[in-house]
Amino acid sequence: MDIAWSADELAFCEEVRQFLADTLTDELRASGSRMTSVYADPGKALAWQRILHAKGWVAPAWPVEHGGTGWTLAQRYIWQRERIAAGAPPVSPMGVQMCGPAIIGHGSDEQKAYFLPRMLSGEHFWCQGYSEPGSGSDLASLQCRAEDAGDHLVVTGQKLWSTHAHAANWGFFLVRTATGDRPQKGITFLLIDMTSLGITVVPTVSPAGENIQNEIFLDGVRVPKANVVGRIGDGWTVAKYLLEFERGGVAYAPGLQIDLDEIERFAGEVPGDDGGRLIDDAAFSDAVAQARIDVMALEIFEFRAMGDAGAGRFPHAVPSLMKIRGTELQQRITELHMLAAGRYAAAYQPQAGVSGGPVRFPHAADGFAGPREAALAPMRYVSERAASIYAGTNEIQRNIIAKILGL
Repeated sequence: MDIAWSADELAFCEEVRQFLADTLTDELRASGSRMTSVYADPGKALAWQRILHAKGWVAPAWPVEHGGTGWTLAQRYIWQRERIAAGAPPVSPMGVQMCGPAIIGHGSDEQKAYFLPRMLSGEHFWCQGYSEPGSGSDLASLQCRAEDAGDHLVVTGQKLWSTHAHAANWGFFLVRTATGDRPQKGITFLLIDMTSLGITVVPTVSPAGENIQNEIFLDGVRVPKANVVGRIGDGWTVAKYLLEFERGGVAYAPGLQIDLDEIERFAGEVPGDDGGRLIDDAAFSDAVAQARIDVMALEIFEFRAMGDAGAGRFPHAVPSLMKIRGTELQQRITELHMLAAGRYAAAYQPQAGVSGGPVRFPHAADGFAGPREAALAPMRYVSERAASIYAGTNEIQRNIIAKILGL
């Protein structure tokens, strides 16, 4: 396929760069560049979303009639690449990238009219209620129950690993409304107001010491049946539709290339074992070069997938393939970052991700023990260990591919 940008696409790229230069504040840029996971601080993400909403650029993948941009796949790719390069924080994916497409594809006209505009503006900030203590990769075994109570469902149960539930005012949940011969039957996709009586959110501290995920306890929460997306008992269909957006709606290569650029810059400033620059160490530079080759190969695959999708061809295995390759490269690159950080990687310095600048650390009276790039390395390393687990473990993705191939 031809991967050269057209004149219109190059002009769009310049428009995006100018927009980012004009609207990104230093605070937002710092927030995006100092992220220690794939999620930005909720407050910063919402502030950036309001700027994008004023421009009409919140939801590149949505249809125009629902508030989308009307961009081509190439324009969406350019936008993601330039946004990451500029250091802009990402919009929280729970609403716009995940729940929004589910409502567009399976929701009622009333649901679209009510929820979609509020999702775009940021008035509604979303979380996901899927996993449970006993149901992760085997999600269809979920036990959170919703009992029929006339025009309401009464929900009781527990959810786990719910990103940003502590900041969300709405959530999309999978609940069990019936049991049958197959666990996928009797699951319902439900939109729940997180301020409802009976909901308790308990923070979960990540290995990096951050509160990103949460537990959600639901004790007799009354939810109008009007908040069911699709049909009662057919939520598994909606969930599978949503998961394709969660796994395949992200281009990994742009961010990975920028990560490697940062590592090369940093390695050009720190000493290697022989006292020279680390980037001049043959073993280290070879590892960086191999990672860059693999990222370039992933980018070609993403371009091919983009071209196939534009032509109406999008094999169901593609989201799984992209998720496997992208997350494994993410983890590999954080390992290179740790190598570059050297002895500084041993220090746990959570203030490295604070967008306001260096914060005094108990073991370093003058701020960081080493440069900020080194202080970020261990935070990113431990955060990315989960990349091959969330959104469906990579083992599950390989099973999906095997099933598609008839193996």
